[in-house]
Amino acid sequence: MYKVPQKRERIFLVGIRKDYADKVCFEWPSPYKRVMTLRDAFYKGELFDSDVPESECQKYPKRKAEILSLVPQGGDWRDLPIDIQKEYMKGSFYLDGGKTGMARRLSLDEPSLTLTCSPAQKQTERCHPLKTRPLSVREYARIQTFPDEWEFMGPLTNKYKQIGNAVPVNLAEAMGHKLIKLLNDIYAL
Repeated sequence: MYKVPQKRERIFLVGIRKDYADKVCFEWPSPYKRVMTLRDAFYKGELFDSDVPESECQKYPKRKAEILSLVPQGGDWRDLPIDIQKEYMKGSFYLDGGKTGMARRLSLDEPSLTLTCSPAQKQTERCHPLKTRPLSVREYARIQTFPDEWEFMGPLTNKYKQIGNAVPVNLAEAMGHKLIKLLNDIYAL
């Protein structure tokens, strides 16, 4: 809702001291005019001035890549032939529950699912919409609305973790502006 191409629900609590509570009011940021999608994250447009740059990414084992190549954009394990579903899902195939994160291929025309600390975990798969591979570090960062010049340090797994655990930049900016307004209103008293 705040120019972030991701389905990521978070709770923010804003507290105001009692002696100020009846004198000022916190205003939540207004939602953006439209929902951003992976297309907005990966290609030049409203969010970024260029297509997503190449960067490093995790790799799938050969068989996993073969199986995920059968999943259509926006699909998951349920779109596979039944024998492949059973092979991929193993015992989970027979359990109740949606298991919709498994063998999941994202869609360019939807926001990303919530990013985790690793794009290639079986339970929370985040397969690239067009290529049969996990999302790259820079694609992950774009989904979190980090500028392309922002650098992430350490081994590949640490880079994914830093990005996955972050508050999306555009959301933080929207909240930050409203918090600054609240503080300015308090200081003006």
